[in-house]
Amino acid sequence: MSRPRPVAEPRLRLFVFHHAGGSHHTYRPLARALPADWEVCLVDAPGRGRLGHEKPLEDPAALVARILDELLLWLDRPYAFFGHSMGALLAHGLTLRIRDAGLPLPRWLGMSARGVPRPDGGGVRRHLLPSAELRRTVGLLGGTPDAVLGDDVLWALVEPVLRADLKVTETWGPAAREPVPPVPLSVLGGRDDPLVSPDRLAAWAGLSPAFLGLRLLPGHHFYLSERPQETAAVIAAEARRALAGAADAGPRPSGAREPTALEAW
Repeated sequence: MSRPRPVAEPRLRLFVFHHAGGSHHTYRPLARALPADWEVCLVDAPGRGRLGHEKPLEDPAALVARILDELLLWLDRPYAFFGHSMGALLAHGLTLRIRDAGLPLPRWLGMSARGVPRPDGGGVRRHLLPSAELRRTVGLLGGTPDAVLGDDVLWALVEPVLRADLKVTETWGPAAREPVPPVPLSVLGGRDDPLVSPDRLAAWAGLSPAFLGLRLLPGHHFYLSERPQETAAVIAAEARRALAGAADAGPRPSGAREPTALEAW
């Protein structure tokens, strides 16, 4: 776990969970733009960062359990979760596991660029693609540097981690649609995201008794890398609403359609 800016007495400790195939490095600009009195903790899944020596985990339940082990000693003050894409699934799964363990719940959940999880992953099985086809598909989806995609040696290092992460997102378990506890929940997304539509994002309202709303920002699936300052401002505003007790659920969106294969990322 990386803490780009340790804070002695933080008002809030925010845990940030990365996308499939990613690591904490992508989220450093975002962390620097968040409030100075927050302690931002960028969490890496096994296979990267401080856990780079560990084998990437392919089982969703095992990954949630491993990440919770990393966080247990850090839940001693008000904290919140923000997860992007696969990270949103982790935030959801961790909150359920924390509730079941009788531990203090997060004060706010931020779900980014990920629709309501489906137990079968939407029928998508990118983790089973041959190497060359997976490489082409990832290049179209974005989020992986061209330097990695264009270098055989770098791709060989990244592929096992990416394939494990994709298996996690595409085989999420039966608890995928379990309602979260009454923790204020905000959803963020890119207005032009080709992978996740606004109605898929808004469907989180059906799993949360304390839904704060959907916030769309200019950009695509990785809008937060394109606009870290603007994204950080939205995250700060939403978390402060939650801390202030402004968890007005409001009207629930309805009529969310089934996702396409790309939207199930």
